Amino acid sequence: MLVLLSGVSGAGKDTIKNELLKRMDNITSMPSYTDRKPRPGEEGTNVYNFITTQEFEEKIKNNEFYEYSVHHEHYYGTSKEILNQKIKEGQTIVKDIEVNGTKNLIDLLKDDIKIVTIFLRVPKEELRNRLIHRIDKANLKEIELRLNRFDYEESKIGMYDYVIKNDNLEKTVNIIMTIIENERKIN
Repeated sequence: MLVLLSGVSGAGKDTIKNELLKRMDNITSMPSYTDRKPRPGEEGTNVYNFITTQEFEEKIKNNEFYEYSVHHEHYYGTSKEILNQKIKEGQTIVKDIEVNGTKNLIDLLKDDIKIVTIFLRVPKEELRNRLIHRIDKANLKEIELRLNRFDYEESKIGMYDYVIKNDNLEKTVNIIMTIIENERKIN
């Protein structure tokens, strides 16, 4: 099963994914490739495979991604090789991904693997506060870039199986754990 977590930048996707990995059995992360620089604490984690723009574009030419996009001025993509290997291992795969990537993976893989989609909602003002505290030396341009995408991403919630207001980490993680456990029972 592939669980896709989406939401605007700062909605808590990585935090929730990491909690799921700590608390649940038979679950693994699906890191994206990106050409952006790691944030403090991201290097050596299961969140991203950091590569150069040139390396990313080489992978595009070699058709190594199921999907990729430019998001907040950086490439992000889902590796065919890594995803196929994780599917073969039979674990529940959790991937954080933006809305266009979600649609692309659903279109490409819906007949090959069970996909469960979850959108995390955060009020815009709460999101602004999270971004100010998350982004090193709060760069107004970067915060505005991310906030400008808010309405677009919110407009896509109709394609998600579940929409959860992420205003309490513990509550949100427990809801998602219940969703995953219930979805595992449904074939």
